[in-house]
Amino acid sequence: MAAEQSYVARVTTKDEAGILSRALDQTGDLLDRVHPDALSRPTPCEQWDVAALADHVIADGGNFVTMLRGGEPDWGAPAPHVKESWGPAFKVGADDVLHAWQQGPGTDGWEGGAVVPIGLIISEYATHGWDLAKALGVPTSELDPELAEVGLEFMRATLKPEMRSGAFAAEVTAPEGAGPYERLAAFAGRRIA
Repeated sequence: MAAEQSYVARVTTKDEAGILSRALDQTGDLLDRVHPDALSRPTPCEQWDVAALADHVIADGGNFVTMLRGGEPDWGAPAPHVKESWGPAFKVGADDVLHAWQQGPGTDGWEGGAVVPIGLIISEYATHGWDLAKALGVPTSELDPELAEVGLEFMRATLKPEMRSGAFAAEVTAPEGAGPYERLAAFAGRRIA
């Protein structure tokens, strides 16, 4: 519980829209680097190649908007397949996520919204951002380290061993001196080497 409290104390309401915007921008930029010849490449998220991971990350936007508006998304539903322009397709949904976040529950004429922890959204985009970066050969030095730190802090506070399945395998040990993305990936059960 102490980790969760420090997370809440560190990421204030003032910071949340900015960090969410950075996470969405970074993910869109990574998806801009997806080209047809990369679609069949494996990713560190062993269940998906680049095409399936891109589809999943693009579909995340609609799922997060559903959550922010008080609904229950079907995370297990197959993501629609996107055949081209992955970055622009993501950015349309990303704008919706940011708008729904800024509206907040019970504002701008809609009621029944939910408080969704910003760490949940950031951890999803930071983890899969690392997956995409590794598959596409993008150095982690080009990624925003704060996103990985916020995502890891949230996951450490909420992702319990009994909740690990699918995209989240058992935690592996990060190498000594690992950067924030490698520590996040190791906690998510990715092979770092």
